[in-house]
Amino acid sequence: MEKTDDELISEYQAGNANALNILIEKYTRPIYIFTYRMTGSSGEAEDITQETFVKIWRSLPKYKMTNTFRSLLFTIARNTALDHLRKKKMAVFSDFEDAEGNNFLTETLSDPETLPETLIEKAEQTKSLNKSLLQLSPEDREILLLHYEEDMTFETIGKVLNKPLNTVKSRHRRALAKLREQFENNPQ
Repeated sequence: MEKTDDELISEYQAGNANALNILIEKYTRPIYIFTYRMTGSSGEAEDITQETFVKIWRSLPKYKMTNTFRSLLFTIARNTALDHLRKKKMAVFSDFEDAEGNNFLTETLSDPETLPETLIEKAEQTKSLNKSLLQLSPEDREILLLHYEEDMTFETIGKVLNKPLNTVKSRHRRALAKLREQFENNPQ
């Protein structure tokens, strides 16, 4: 009979290093596939998968079995992949210097300051969006805020609200539709 994740974690915490090997073998492929789909690169997926398991290894000695191990593992993998993608977007300006130290990029950059008209437009949109949000029921508003402001997954929101995953998803869709309707009907 195959041991559960919680049993394997308990064994690892009690000193059985092989229990961690079993967990790694069980989840390496699913984590790799998940991170590959997020990055589109097998090399990056391998690195992220390895980094995910290093983070798990570091956190297991103090791990409390309040959530499922699987959800913790995928949360760590997701966050690690997103961090990797954010870092990947960054370009170092010195990479574009020629032999004399001239950098054509710094010479062609526009003023980084946002135009006042753009700032005013964004402020008006934010005000209108906040007004539309306040017209939603607290239940609809909390789903949208947890998902978009707090960057929580639907599964995590379900745990926070003590609601089934499908309920959270359907409430999210309805809340978005209501918000869109409110926003379109009250543009200012």
